[in-house]
Amino acid sequence: MPGHGPEGVVAIEHWWPHLSIDARHRVWAALEGDGELDATVVAEITEVIGADASAAVPGRLSAADRAFIITQGEVVD
Repeated sequence: MPGHGPEGVVAIEHWWPHLSIDARHRVWAALEGDGELDATVVAEITEVIGADASAAVPGRLSAADRAFIITQGEVVD
């Protein structure tokens, strides 16, 4: 699948734009914390990317993920 990182994790660019507002709020909370994504967000990412294997879904935000989210500058209602 295109967008997989070196460890098989799907790049944030492929799932961030498709997340619900609630999931984005949860990701922002993770961004402000330790970067660990909760089970609700991981489940939504899995649905968005259509992955069967949990290995394709990130469990924690990487430095690159954090930078991507910050540069998006999207207001989350």
